[in-house]
Parts: sequence; structure tokens; C-alpha cells
Amino acid sequence: MRLPLVAAALIALAAPAAHADEITIFAAASLKDALDDIAAKWQESHDDTVVISYAGSSQLAKQIQEGAPADLFISASSSWMDAVQESGDIDPATRKDLLGNTLVLVGTGKPAEAQVADLPALLGDGKLAMALVDSVPAGQYGKEALTKLGLWDKVEGQVAQADNVRAALKLVATGEAPLGIVYGSDAVAEPGVGVVATFPEDSHEKITYPAAVTKAADTPQAAAFLDSLSQEPAKSVFESQGFTVTQ
Repeated sequence: MRLPLVAAALIALAAPAAHADEITIFAAASLKDALDDIAAKWQESHDDTVVISYAGSSQLAKQIQEGAPADLFISASSSWMDAVQESGDIDPATRKDLLGNTLVLVGTGKPAEAQVADLPALLGDGKLAMALVDSVPAGQYGKEALTKLGLWDKVEGQVAQADNVRAALKLVATGEAPLGIVYGSDAVAEPGVGVVATFPEDSHEKITYPAAVTKAADTPQAAAFLDSLSQEPAKSVFESQGFTVTQ
């Protein structure tokens, strides 16, 4: 009777240990500070490893459509989430509008507060840092706002475009551009810049961060992580970083 028990024990020892899931997230660059903090807190109480790739939402959406192995996509605009939904690359049942944000004009250090209408005079001969205005959400929101406020034609020639909003923020923080257009949350994340002015909400499309599990997701923990983003402690982290939690 003891032989089967010994054999069973040997089999158990030889079997591979259960391994934790790896959750791969593609997220808009503006989420970096908040999401890094949230992922670290998640890993303190879960066995999963969270791997996050940050870039402009347009770049991430195209990578997902080309088969990049992402489990969860968090975009900084509804249009790029619409694109991956239309191509069948997310599970629409999991899609939710997760966050909101503001659009601000920032300068180096602690700049004096001004009005957005003062931008041409404030800029002088300097550059205006923006994310890519035709593809990256922050750049698109910025161009839309400047156009609606009658300022785009006055500053277009001075715009220095960056691959994503964090790259535009860095141009201001390092003094390469005196002013930049970024999200309010970016200004919170970068101590080297301050807010000069906040764009009126009605000057641009509402800033929304939709999130969804991808069709290629190979771990059920992706949905669990997504659900956690609208709960504590993630909710407090997002709010402390300048976001509004909409779910």
C-alpha cells in the first residue's frame, strides 16, 4: 500500500510549480507615474507580474492591430479604442471609460498664471512643445483647442512635435521649449514645470481614457486588473496624479 503513496509523492515533486500570470498592458504615456504606482501595489498582494508598455495611443493601437501581445489596452482617446474595436482586437464587453483629464499650458519652473489667449505673446520666438498633432491624443486635443480659440494659425509654425505627451513635457522641463501643451496630470507628475493656463473644457473634445481587455489576452487576471483600476487603492492614486475616475 505504501508504494502508490511514494509514487504519488514523487510525481508531485516532479510536476512543475504553478506559475504566476504575466499581465501585459499597453497604456497611454500620460499614465506612467500613476499606473507604475498602481501596478506595484497590485503586485504586493498578487502573484502576477505586471508589464507595462507606454507610448502614444495611436502607436499602441497600431501595434495591437498588428498582433502585439497585449492583454489590456488603455488609450487616451476614444477614437483609438474605437479603431481597435472595429478591427476586432478588443473584447467590447470589457470596454469602459476609466478616466478623465484636463488640458493645460505649462512652462518651466513656477510660471506666472496667464490666459490661453495670451499664448502668442507668451511664446515670443520660442517653441511650443506638443505631442504629434495629427495622431497622438494630447496633440490632437491641443490642436483642436488652439483652432477653436483662433490661435492655431498664430503659433503653428512654432510647434515642436514630440512622439508622445511625456516627450513634449520633457522638452519644457529641460528648457528646450518655453511652453508646452500637456495634460493636467502631466503637470502634476513633473516638478520642473508649472501650469500657466488651463484650456476651457468646451475648446476640445472631452478627454476620456477608455480601457479594454484585448481579444489576444491569455490571462483572466487582465480583466481583474482592469476592474481594480476603478477601485481603491488605484482610485486614490489616479486622483492624486490629477486624473478623474469616471467608473
